Amino acid sequence: MRITVKGQVTIPQEVRDYAGFQPGTEVEFVIGGDGVVRVVAAGQAGESRSRRLEATLTGLRGSADAGLTTDEILALTRG
Repeated sequence: MRITVKGQVTIPQEVRDYAGFQPGTEVEFVIGGDGVVRVVAAGQAGESRSRRLEATLTGLRGSADAGLTTDEILALTRG
């Protein structure tokens, strides 16, 4: 991975999936006392991984709407 002359780098898909980064996610760079630089979702520098996961799932809730009612889905699954 290489930083461009503009200071840009592509975050690999596997890392974006693990971190819960979606298109449009604002990120921050956090410099730790151990010399490690971390990329975290903005405003979440102190949040735990479980909170980030919860926020990601909340954002996804309702995004897979099939346009069917519960009764229609049950009728399809029961034949």
